[in-house]
Amino acid sequence: MPRPLLALLLALGIAAPTRAQEPTEPEAPVRLGADDPVVARLDELAKLPWIKHSPFTIDTAHHNVHGFDAEHIPTWPEETMRYRMAVLDGRTPFDLTYNRVVQSYVDLYVVRKREMSSRMLGLAELYFPIFEEALDRHGIPLEMKYLAVVESALNPAARSKAGAVGLWQFMLPTGRMFGLHADSYIDERHDVYKSTEAACRYLKYLYNLYDDWEMAMAAYNCGPGNVNKAIRRSGGKKNYWTIYEHLPRETRGYVPAFIAVNYLFEHHADHNIYPVSPVYCSYEMDTLQVCYPLDLMALAKLTGASPEEMLALNPTFKRGLVPDVDQPVTIYLPRETAGVVVANEAELRYLGNTPSKERPAAAEETKQPVANAKPSTPATQRTHTVRSGESLGIIARKYGVSVADLKRWNNLRSDMIRAGQKLVVKSSPSSSLLPTTNATHA
Repeated sequence: MPRPLLALLLALGIAAPTRAQEPTEPEAPVRLGADDPVVARLDELAKLPWIKHSPFTIDTAHHNVHGFDAEHIPTWPEETMRYRMAVLDGRTPFDLTYNRVVQSYVDLYVVRKREMSSRMLGLAELYFPIFEEALDRHGIPLEMKYLAVVESALNPAARSKAGAVGLWQFMLPTGRMFGLHADSYIDERHDVYKSTEAACRYLKYLYNLYDDWEMAMAAYNCGPGNVNKAIRRSGGKKNYWTIYEHLPRETRGYVPAFIAVNYLFEHHADHNIYPVSPVYCSYEMDTLQVCYPLDLMALAKLTGASPEEMLALNPTFKRGLVPDVDQPVTIYLPRETAGVVVANEAELRYLGNTPSKERPAAAEETKQPVANAKPSTPATQRTHTVRSGESLGIIARKYGVSVADLKRWNNLRSDMIRAGQKLVVKSSPSSSLLPTTNATHA
């Protein structure tokens, strides 16, 4: 039965006819155990400082958000959930099946992992425009963007215990097969644009093998070899729910989790979950092409950007350094710093040399610039654009100044500010106008 017709029948309260040849949907416990691979992966990611103190998000998780108590968790009857999923199913070429397995993963995101879901909803503003442009160019349904949510919780620095890396969780051999370079200093599996391009090419290849997006996603997770084994064990059938019991355990929850994330992003407000506001959206980012050694910490000092954000925006450079490369590589930075970069382009070549083999990884970096970096004169004033969820206290902590100073510099008579408002931030004897590394909080 066509999916739009199914959705219409459900809306009218009319039962849809069943088909004897449809696969039997597997049963599952209402609550997933801690040993479930998807649960374990989310628990692993939730422990990372990047998730709890993301440099890209501002915490707005407080009471009375949108008029609701943030602790209130709405519940909905199965009929409502089934209807909502049928409507979503009618809008996409994916088979967004609803069953007890899917419901258990919906509960995972909307009940048990609410804080992480809020952060992923906010980070989507940074990454989804990039994903959608690439998916559209390759002719892949735009809903495939939710696969990166399942894979990495939208953490470009994510690394699994098995060694999969980045937003799209490429293993090293597969990444190289689809054009992602990796060595001791650079790992393009972390690069947002390059890894998304590689993911599109891989997914398109897998779809051509099975002519089915759910099967392609299963193969993306466990490899075509394991999917082919499951097909043979199920008697040659090529339907995800038919081969479900024959798939590796870590893959069984993969497609149900994808369906649950589709539901989360469409109906999060119905479960009193709201996005944590991103500090940067994709249109507020800029790029810099360099083909010479460069120290990202020194670049942050030159531009007035946060060193933490500069490293987090560029996890491709594993030690916080751009090595001496043959071809230009891309540096990502806040758009507001682009003018500073252009004005000091000649000086950039002195902000790094061939990386030392003794230099620690970026995660262990101190904030000391390289020895031969030319000293830069810190700015004495800059303009900050207020973002949704920010208060004067958050902005003051970000720049290491006091609320009283912010109010004086901007002739404010109260603590009330609004999103989009421009604020002047000046330097003081105790502040260099470099945003502090703890500008955001869990």
